Amino acid sequence: MRYSFIGKNFDVTDNFSNKISAKLDRISKLFPQDAEANILLTENKLDKKIDVTVNLPNKRIIKAEVTKDDFMAAVDEAVDILENQMVKYKNKLHDRAKKVPAYAAELSAIALDEDEYSDEDTINIVKSKKFFVKPMDAEEACMQMDMLGHSFFVFRNAESDEINIVYKRKDGAYGLIEPEI
Repeated sequence: MRYSFIGKNFDVTDNFSNKISAKLDRISKLFPQDAEANILLTENKLDKKIDVTVNLPNKRIIKAEVTKDDFMAAVDEAVDILENQMVKYKNKLHDRAKKVPAYAAELSAIALDEDEYSDEDTINIVKSKKFFVKPMDAEEACMQMDMLGHSFFVFRNAESDEINIVYKRKDGAYGLIEPEI
């Protein structure tokens, strides 16, 4: 796996990047050889944030973002998150490859070992819901979402007549997703 480091309000030294690379090498066996990891290190006052994005060759992305008061603690937690995400991804591919042979090629590209997967990570949808999608603008959708106490809301945009999603961000602001089909 190849690594690239970017420091924001922080100077990434060779020694520091080698320490982070050594920690990430612990899980590199889970990723294909040609995977690329982009590591963004941000320092804001007392908070240290690490954002690791792994680009897989099949245009898939695995990402972990952790904020702690120590960079190395953040790296350790990010490595654990990446490991869990990759194992879940491989489990999904393994399950799909059993049902649809087309997924077998993607599965072989990431080289899944038989002892890495388990059936406990399968997705279990316990509830399904249908509802009328009312035309409204994004501000009205945000108000409706807040009144319902949800973290996201699906609506039909009155201006474009497309299905959109508003969501509540971690920082308290709102986001709008406008899918392109």
